Amino acid sequence: MQRSPGSKSEQSPVPENRTNVPFEIYKLEDASCNHHLKDGAPHLHNSFELVWVLEGSGDYLVDNEQHEVGADMVYCLTPGQLHQFKPDTATKGYVITFSPEFLLMPEDNAALIFHASSFHKLSGTTIIELSADIREEMEDLAGKMLKEFASFLLLRSEILRGLLNIFMIYLTRQYRPTIAPVVKAGNKALVNRFFSIVEKKYMEYKLVAEYADELAVTPNHLNEMVKKVSGFPASHHIRQRVILEAKRLATYSGASMKEIAYSLGFDDIAHFSKFFKNFSGRSFTDYKREAMQQFLSI
Repeated sequence: MQRSPGSKSEQSPVPENRTNVPFEIYKLEDASCNHHLKDGAPHLHNSFELVWVLEGSGDYLVDNEQHEVGADMVYCLTPGQLHQFKPDTATKGYVITFSPEFLLMPEDNAALIFHASSFHKLSGTTIIELSADIREEMEDLAGKMLKEFASFLLLRSEILRGLLNIFMIYLTRQYRPTIAPVVKAGNKALVNRFFSIVEKKYMEYKLVAEYADELAVTPNHLNEMVKKVSGFPASHHIRQRVILEAKRLATYSGASMKEIAYSLGFDDIAHFSKFFKNFSGRSFTDYKREAMQQFLSI
């Protein structure tokens, strides 16, 4: 059971209202965008988010990884990623937010952008650089989405969904994964299902055998297939998903180590402390102090 976060100081990062929003689009330079992106506080939500910078610079901190903001870059965030956007005053572009249910693109195509990085680094952020020849067409689509979003005409959601799908296709064409393993379709489907279950049950399941039972395969086969696709065995990804959530909670929630350990399925705080240090490379206390300093300093 997930415990509620503890009390927060005025300077602590806080989660945004995590209720799913089907679709939103704003210009980065509009004040309307400030309520969930540029208010200076680290936050998270349950939607996908595309932050497209047309011009300008700054910093973007996502799950404690700092990225420099640059022109013609699209930052693709998945639900639950803790992020803090610090652009300069001249930054222009768009932010597009949508729920998982709103996008009609086939799952494999959507995963190409939003989940490919999770195969080797669960906390990774997909960043796509757009070529000059595609920018005009994508700007046209963004402009149409912005106009439709501001209207309340008949079939508004259907038009927005259609425009978003075309936009995502253009974006997918620009994506250049750093690793493109050659695997059979059946094995890829198995690995995709594994990651989907990890995302839903990482607080409950900690053993490869538990995931293998869900997938009706042997633990050895699951480990082998996941390693063939991602470069790491299934056990690595299970542990890293738990570590990632622990880091997020440590950074924004204000909860104690004991509360976080309990929320992630650990009954013994000493076991959690050892687990965190072994698989993150530093103690929980040191990580929390460094993470808070990093978020508050940019």
